[in-house]
Amino acid sequence: MRLKNHSSVSEFLLLGLPIRAEQSGIFFSMFLAMYLTTVLGNLLIILLIRLDSHLHTPMYFFLSHLAFTDISFSSVTVPKMLTKVPNQNIPITYEGCVSQTYFFIFFADLDSFLITSMAYDRYMAICHPLNYTTIMNQSRCATLVAISWIIASACALLHTLLLDQLSFCADHTIPHFFCDLGALLKLSCSDTSLNQLVIFTAGLAAIMLPFLCILISYGHIGFTILQVPSTKGICKALSTCGSHLSVVALYYGSIIGLYFLPPSNSTINNNIVASVMYTVVTPMLNPFIYSLRNKDMKGALRKLLSKKVEFSN
Repeated sequence: MRLKNHSSVSEFLLLGLPIRAEQSGIFFSMFLAMYLTTVLGNLLIILLIRLDSHLHTPMYFFLSHLAFTDISFSSVTVPKMLTKVPNQNIPITYEGCVSQTYFFIFFADLDSFLITSMAYDRYMAICHPLNYTTIMNQSRCATLVAISWIIASACALLHTLLLDQLSFCADHTIPHFFCDLGALLKLSCSDTSLNQLVIFTAGLAAIMLPFLCILISYGHIGFTILQVPSTKGICKALSTCGSHLSVVALYYGSIIGLYFLPPSNSTINNNIVASVMYTVVTPMLNPFIYSLRNKDMKGALRKLLSKKVEFSN
């Protein structure tokens, strides 16, 4: 994609995190540890799913793609943020800023679609168990992932192309730790009504509509669970959904709180904290959620560790 800068902007200035200089060392260490945990934890999930044949199911197929997406999503913003913790106000080129915006939107939307696919998988497994293996075959799962990638890419490309048509004012300072689309629009001297309309429309299509589908899926799941006569059956059904519901609450709770609630009492610092929640904290917590609350993942991890011990002996 060829970028055309209509306002001769060569770079933007990211202000980074609102922290004092004496706190930079602590925050740098904390965010570096969180980022490494995100990368290593999600890589471990991908490795376990790859090595353990018992995890070659639709649910873990989607989970492996979600783990890859979480690594990529966090990598779009966190490494650049870490360079700004010890030295705030480091510039980013215009091309770099637009590229960061594209990949941020792409992986955020892809996360949403993959989480929705996982909800559909749980719906089919619990509400239609007899047809589950027939419907959720390998081809269907691959198609759902491919569609997620295509739609997410199209949404991100649309936002980026519209952003590239804008002119920017003399102030090129972005009060954020990454090139947030909303913050960039506030710096523009052009009419951003079309951009705002696309943000609202695409936000409904990529965030709120999938979230509604998840709620409907779990509504049907809840109704089905209540019809299970045994307590054991209820516990088993809940155990398969608990991890996914935790991820749904973390991901959509942060995004809806940041972008869809009234901004009357919102401040820049509050927006940055909310952004840290879903760009840094949520991808880091996903491996813990799926490993600590999932018997299959814990079993696969024990097998891997036991093989390692046997090999070392």
